[in-house]
Amino acid sequence: MACQPSGKKQEQITLKPGIWRAVLQSPGGELPFGLDITRKTDSTFSVFALNGEERLPLDDAIIQGDSLRIPIGLFESEIVAKVADSTLTGRFTKYILERTTHMPFSSQYGHINRFTSTNQTPKTNLSGKWSVMFRSEGDSTQSVGIFEQQGSDVKGTFLTPTGDYRYLSGNMEGSTLQLSTFDGNHVYLFKAKVDESGQRLTGEFWSGVKGYETWTAVKNEQAALPDANSLTFLKKGYEELAFTFPDVETGKPVSLNEEWYKNKVVIVQLMGSWCPNCMDETKFLAPWYQKNKERGIEIIGLGYERSPDFAVSAPKLQKMKQRFGVEYTVLLAGVNDKAAATQTLPMIEKVMAFPSTIFIDKTGKVRRIHTGFSGPGTGKYYDEFVEEFNLFVDKLLAEEAAAASSD
Repeated sequence: MACQPSGKKQEQITLKPGIWRAVLQSPGGELPFGLDITRKTDSTFSVFALNGEERLPLDDAIIQGDSLRIPIGLFESEIVAKVADSTLTGRFTKYILERTTHMPFSSQYGHINRFTSTNQTPKTNLSGKWSVMFRSEGDSTQSVGIFEQQGSDVKGTFLTPTGDYRYLSGNMEGSTLQLSTFDGNHVYLFKAKVDESGQRLTGEFWSGVKGYETWTAVKNEQAALPDANSLTFLKKGYEELAFTFPDVETGKPVSLNEEWYKNKVVIVQLMGSWCPNCMDETKFLAPWYQKNKERGIEIIGLGYERSPDFAVSAPKLQKMKQRFGVEYTVLLAGVNDKAAATQTLPMIEKVMAFPSTIFIDKTGKVRRIHTGFSGPGTGKYYDEFVEEFNLFVDKLLAEEAAAASSD
């Protein structure tokens, strides 16, 4: 982006507050999302990314020279775009160690439609549940699609055994479905065609600048995934979890053997600051802990980051704690590789997903491991998770330590 030369008076850049239709140019074509921009000072703005019902706060944007810079620090990315009346033109950059990527970005003020309308009447209504299969290079993932359609507007998500695709929004026009989402990390574009029966979809999925999968879906109101409480488990002969990792605030080693955790129900959250699904879970756990911490319960977050260097990764986890008001302890446990994470917790057969949530009773026994997280974008599945979570924690809290030990 061009900047104002030093020594010359900078002209005041006018940026209109309100709703902007933003577009990234992905390998699959236009990937649209919404931006809600509100002025804070002459040169700073608050910005929300809009995806369906989600209003995701980004970091405060700032005018620099002739451009607007929107940092998304939690996910190590940013948008920088030149301001010109009712348009923004620039690029989205994602910084991933040595694998920095860029995507062309543009935005137009006041246009609220998701995808460009073709004015074709939808040939079917996609509302309901779908059995979905994603395929890429010989690999496949069974999923469940949940959609809600009103006219040509569609919102929903895909649930997988390791988490959901968060808030997707788009349109169904003619026989074509298009969905997208942008949160600074997830940069997803889905396209599909529905067959004449209206019961089968065949499509493509682009993630960022390189990710690509094909997918098929069949309307199925009985579609379901494996039990999330059965996928991750302890190795034979183990009943307890053991670890010692540094606290991201103090650097001091923290262990489950600390006196502070004895005779308490402990929830261990496997997470990372880079992970939007972990962000969704943290948004649930942080206020839940504030409300319930006096009941004899503790939460420990185990952060798995892109870098093993404490000086690099601890500040990222600190920022995540600040962003969501996390009062429970967060430790730096390792890098965000599932095989490497398994090595840090050798009593677990295999770490399958970030996030995963481990429930430990008052005697120190692992009673449940929940793989993945069904976030608020999944609607009733999120509500069901919250209800089940509370019921199970209440059960553990009601147990006497001696009774739990003999269970």
